[in-house]
Amino acid sequence: MASMRCFGKGARPWKSPPAFNPACRRFLSSDNRFFKVSEEVREALHSKSRPVVALETTIYTHGFPYPDNVALASRLESLVRVGGGVPATIGVLDGVARVGMGAEEIIRLTASAGKKGTLKISRRDLSYICGLGAAGKKHNGGTTVAGTMVLAHLAGIKVFATGGLGGVHRGAESSMDISADLTELGRTPVAVISSGCKSFLDIPRTLEYLETEGVGVVTFADGREGNVDFPAFWSRDSGLRSPMTIRNEQEAAAIIHAHHALSLSSGLLLANPIPADASVARSEIDGIIEDAIQEATSAGASGKDNTPFILAKIKELTGGKSVIANRALIEANVRRGTSVAKELLKLERMEQAVPVGTRSDTFTVPAWPSTLQSTVAPSLPEATSNAADVAASAGLDKSTAPPKADIVVAGALAIDFSCDYAPLPGAIDQVAPQLHTSNPSIITQTLGGVAHNIAKAAHYMGASVRLCSAVGDDLSGRAAVAQLSSDGLQTSSIKVLDASTGQRTAQYVAVNDAHKDLTLAMADMSIIEQLDTWTSDRLSYLQAASPQWAIVDANWDPANLHAWLMAAKSVGAQTAFEPVSTAKSIRLFQGHSPTSAPTSSKSRPTSTIPTFPNHIVDLMTPNNHELHALHTSARSLGLFDSPAWWATIDSLGLPSSGSRTALSHLTSPALVDEGIPQMSIQLLPFVPCILTKLGPKGVLLTQLLPAGDERLSGPGDAPYVLGRDRTGSETVGGLYMRLFEPEEVLGPGEVVSVNGVGDTFLGALVAGLVHGAEKKGSKRVEDCVGLAQRAARLTLGSKEAVSPELIQLGRSARRM
Repeated sequence: MASMRCFGKGARPWKSPPAFNPACRRFLSSDNRFFKVSEEVREALHSKSRPVVALETTIYTHGFPYPDNVALASRLESLVRVGGGVPATIGVLDGVARVGMGAEEIIRLTASAGKKGTLKISRRDLSYICGLGAAGKKHNGGTTVAGTMVLAHLAGIKVFATGGLGGVHRGAESSMDISADLTELGRTPVAVISSGCKSFLDIPRTLEYLETEGVGVVTFADGREGNVDFPAFWSRDSGLRSPMTIRNEQEAAAIIHAHHALSLSSGLLLANPIPADASVARSEIDGIIEDAIQEATSAGASGKDNTPFILAKIKELTGGKSVIANRALIEANVRRGTSVAKELLKLERMEQAVPVGTRSDTFTVPAWPSTLQSTVAPSLPEATSNAADVAASAGLDKSTAPPKADIVVAGALAIDFSCDYAPLPGAIDQVAPQLHTSNPSIITQTLGGVAHNIAKAAHYMGASVRLCSAVGDDLSGRAAVAQLSSDGLQTSSIKVLDASTGQRTAQYVAVNDAHKDLTLAMADMSIIEQLDTWTSDRLSYLQAASPQWAIVDANWDPANLHAWLMAAKSVGAQTAFEPVSTAKSIRLFQGHSPTSAPTSSKSRPTSTIPTFPNHIVDLMTPNNHELHALHTSARSLGLFDSPAWWATIDSLGLPSSGSRTALSHLTSPALVDEGIPQMSIQLLPFVPCILTKLGPKGVLLTQLLPAGDERLSGPGDAPYVLGRDRTGSETVGGLYMRLFEPEEVLGPGEVVSVNGVGDTFLGALVAGLVHGAEKKGSKRVEDCVGLAQRAARLTLGSKEAVSPELIQLGRSARRM
């Protein structure tokens, strides 16, 4: 854990989604060595912010060769994201079952396709491959339909989209060759969207077997009336009537919702016929299948070797047409699966009374700034310097109008509980707490939350700060407001929600091991994630405060996040974004479709989100994991394909032969191998100043320099200017990159707590920028990084989320 101990706030794991089997809840621990669920999937399931769709991986490890399988994996995940969902690609990597694989993990798994040690994983194989992994024999594996269903169910995912289903093989009355997919559907409550079963199987017996197992089988009618056939994979029709039919995704979702409400333990098969333009005629494919089966029999291909042999032969006999059809049908299934998952989430939200007015999949950021006033707050007044007048025009009491402030911070305010494991003498494990039992510990309670920590750090550093957040009308909320007052922070911008709303003050519980390293954390931030009460007056608060900087954390849902950022821009404030976690960081890009960009004037390039110089975020401070998540999200949404993005990148003046040598010199070969500087550069058109927190490696500053910036010609800055514009851009002057190594790296015994370290860094950084502006003009970001690193170092050695020693550090800095 030493790599996370210097200036990185550390990931905050979110509540695990409820497991269906209580005995399996332990597998959702972030420390479990057999089973890991990505934070993005966890959060989407827990908060019901976005639908989650499970995807299998045998199609990558045993269906398509490398690198075609990489392209397919990227395509299918992109289809889910463009549809507003979260892809949960499921597989086994290094002996660990993973739900929600990252891009690098998928690449590693797909690269192992065809290798002897890469296994095909069904239910029966999970304990084998995971057990061997724990024993030191680390295998990779692609999960079959059955294996994927098991793991999806353990994670709490209800919808799974795949290509085709296994079934009863021809001659199974003597061979007993029946796919485990069918028995899994009989005992695991996951809805599988597929194009039926492969047509070389015995489809009539497959349907009979599913009926015996109690599996509901329905087929999408796709506008057809009367009797509808159950699909036969490459063909839309099989000659067999489907047991049941449905018209659309809404009906499918209603069936799934009722299925779970009735606590039925079996699965559902939603058969989605292959698109008509990709379908192979039955008259053509049936003869080819018969030939392939005969050759398989002659070659003695049986058992697990039977299906791969037949598929290869069908590919050969159709001249590759079957592969094209295969790709078309799985893409159609993933699209439909995402739509079904979205409709299911609507039903679940309605039943649980979760507000849907701020759904991320319906929010699109307008081009900046032409449509801002009509989008953010059409009824609010123009910016004014009179805080009381602004308050009155917005219907606020003059006595509660927030006074002016250097910095406004909007985001989470929470009660933090830190539980440090304190093992008794003779305990079995002297480092890690034990699951399923009570553990001796030292428990401390402090006021926290990302926005609160940032505001407190900036306040301690001497800046005038206003925190915009919300608490419930409960004991925790009243204690939070009282603590803010005692710390000298204004409370006029803290909304106390009436008890009738049912909203609770946010809470964060961290369970640490004996070395103070995070073992498990639980967070309830729903009061911020579902908060609509700021809609009418966020702009008035910002106008009254008239801040130099507005800092917004990613605990807001995407709609509120972007509204805060745009409102801050409208009052002339510079904006900073704190990503919070890998899952929440991508809210910056959520809700945007590459195909729905607003139409822009000739002077402003078209983009799915505002790009430089019309960006809505001036600065952000991700750690390396959050940077990777942001980059992956931008790429999957097609943001790197826009003309505006290319125009900015071309203006950086980077050599066409590549910049690896220069990047390695400015940073390190290890960071270049990890892709940190490259990802930072590619995100600059959207956020022109990025400070990536790299633990003991320091902080990497990557920023665009505007045309005419003095650093482009200053000799002291020359070593850090990686590129200069050669296109004649009126806005972009060049690229500045600089690695700030830490002055000191603490050892395990010197770290008191990692909570709030990254938040402290950002609060101190922006406070330094504010103080610089108050003196001899504007202080540059690079002039404040060292100060922010020293502030983070103090918090690492403090039991508080923000070290009180920042007060003295701030005084010393202001005297300089």
